[in-house]
Amino acid sequence: EMPGDRTLRLQHGNRIEALCVPGTHIAADIYGAAPAGTVSFSVKHTEGVNVEVVSQGQAEVGAAPGTGTRWPLKEGTVLRFSMNRASTEVNDNKVTVSFYAEGGQPISQAGVFLTGVGISLDVDTDRDGVVEKNNPNKASWTWGPEGHGAILLVSCNKESPFTLPSDGNDERVFSKEDLLDMARMVLRTEGPQRLPRGYEIVLYVPVTDADKVGVFQVQNPFFGQRYVQVLGQGKLCHTVQFTGGAAEMEFFVEGLRFPDDTFSGLVSIHVTLLETLAEGIPHTPVFTDTVVFRVAPWIMTPNTLAPVTVFVCSLKDNYLFMKEIKNLVNKAGCELKVCFGYSGRGGRWIQDEIEFGYIHAPHKSFPVVLDSPQDGGLEKLAIKELLGPDFGYVSREPLFEAITTLDSFGNLEVSPPVTVEGKEYPLGRILIGSSFPTSAGRRMTRLVRDFLFAQQVQAPVELYSDWLSLGHVNEFITFVPTCDTKGFRMLLASPVACYSLFREKQKEGQGEATMFKGKGTAGYSGTDTKRVTINKVLSNDILAQQNQYVQRCIDWNRDILKKELGLTEEDIIDLPALFKLDKQGKAVPYFPNMVTMIVLANNLGIPKPFGPVLGGECCLELRVRSLLEPLGLCCRFLEDVVCYHDRLGEVRCGINVQRGPFPFNWWHLTP
Repeated sequence: EMPGDRTLRLQHGNRIEALCVPGTHIAADIYGAAPAGTVSFSVKHTEGVNVEVVSQGQAEVGAAPGTGTRWPLKEGTVLRFSMNRASTEVNDNKVTVSFYAEGGQPISQAGVFLTGVGISLDVDTDRDGVVEKNNPNKASWTWGPEGHGAILLVSCNKESPFTLPSDGNDERVFSKEDLLDMARMVLRTEGPQRLPRGYEIVLYVPVTDADKVGVFQVQNPFFGQRYVQVLGQGKLCHTVQFTGGAAEMEFFVEGLRFPDDTFSGLVSIHVTLLETLAEGIPHTPVFTDTVVFRVAPWIMTPNTLAPVTVFVCSLKDNYLFMKEIKNLVNKAGCELKVCFGYSGRGGRWIQDEIEFGYIHAPHKSFPVVLDSPQDGGLEKLAIKELLGPDFGYVSREPLFEAITTLDSFGNLEVSPPVTVEGKEYPLGRILIGSSFPTSAGRRMTRLVRDFLFAQQVQAPVELYSDWLSLGHVNEFITFVPTCDTKGFRMLLASPVACYSLFREKQKEGQGEATMFKGKGTAGYSGTDTKRVTINKVLSNDILAQQNQYVQRCIDWNRDILKKELGLTEEDIIDLPALFKLDKQGKAVPYFPNMVTMIVLANNLGIPKPFGPVLGGECCLELRVRSLLEPLGLCCRFLEDVVCYHDRLGEVRCGINVQRGPFPFNWWHLTP
């Protein structure tokens, strides 16, 4: 008997019946079945059966069974047989063993009637959109361009306006469109018109996967098709109707959960042929076939990907800002979606409330919005305005952890694709702000962090952002696309660059140039801005010390980013910025922070800084243009002081951009 063989007990003087799946082996003990006085045996079989005689674990060399050869009976002798095709009738193949005494006298016979039943559970293992037959790799999952394994999408979208907030909650399928999101799984069977008595075929999921996967099947194919859930959400097994002949049964599989810290993303589905030995005895498995799926991860999109739709909420005080945004969006050639009726905090800070991403499988791809744990009143927007047939929704809300401003998605960025010491990150790396490594400061909720790490394809990097009042990474870092071989530049807020520019202007005799012209006060910065000049800024020692501290915090992050994103100084551009510490010792921008820009391809919507005006032009704007326009970028400065800056935010915070997906297939990378 070989490992994995099914065993059968032969009885001399009897013929027993057995069911065999082609390609699998059955082992029968010849020595134990022989009557007393047996010294040799011979084997005969029909042509649909392959037989070998095995002694001491080795196949006997010599004449093949069925040629009349007689073998000496030895302890441990086993007959190993398999079928090479499915049967057309029950018991249409047989194996007969004849036992002989000393001198060649026949004593008795033992026989097996065999029925061949082909069973194969199949999925798109090679990820080409086609469910191939019996792929040898279907029961495992590997990463990389040569990898294999089927892929599932989480049903987090909504096909019908009458269903629950997302499809994964529903046990019925309302339309064929819903099936297009699901992965096809085919059960192929072949055999006689019926299974022999005592056998049945069962489809099942392990109890650990039952809340992560749903399987649907068509019912009443000729009378108004209905797709009914046969596995998942409490349904662990489903008995399959065996129809005889060569048949294909189609199933549709959906993911119900994204990967997280308790779920790797892998799920398995099994089909088993069960046998009852006798009345009242439980079933035992005869044969099992397994397929493995990985649930597709949620993928973030960096600024370097093409913008599709720009979302902004209409507020009482952002009418002029909306006009400027409309012009910018028209220039970029994408769509503008204005949301009405969200006048609360969430409506103003749409970037903090939601993050756009997508999910992708060989058969389908659609955008999915991740809802922040921050409750700014925009979760209704995500469900009402976005969730639809091809737009998904996912949220992570902690039950016991306190929510801080670091849980806003201004604190969630993603880099463009990078290579770090030979390791490629073709989907970029997620960046999240956190507290100083040694301090017990604010951090992003563990639930959200675990979710981001568990997606595996955009290995997150934790930065230090707790030094900021809001603590968002997008207050000191962003990325812009470029046309050169690098493909992007990283922009960092830089007090050093600002002081350097102001000293340069002071040396040129422009020290009395005024900031915040026409804006009255600078709002929350707490500075008397009736007449702020370059000289005043440069003579303010406290401001200088505070910005020295801010620069050190940014430099700490600069070193992390260079190491974790594989960047050189040539890949980084320092944009002039000034900060001021509030009463809690946290930094807030001194003038509108230009790093928090909106990036629409090569069109940049930059917060208008209201810097010192020289010869009718703002020197901060001129410096930024001189840094970015040679890279093929078009700078447009937007006034956001009243509607965003005075309330601790900038252009980027009041706008959200849905972007197209990466051209790269995530399953081709190796985490």
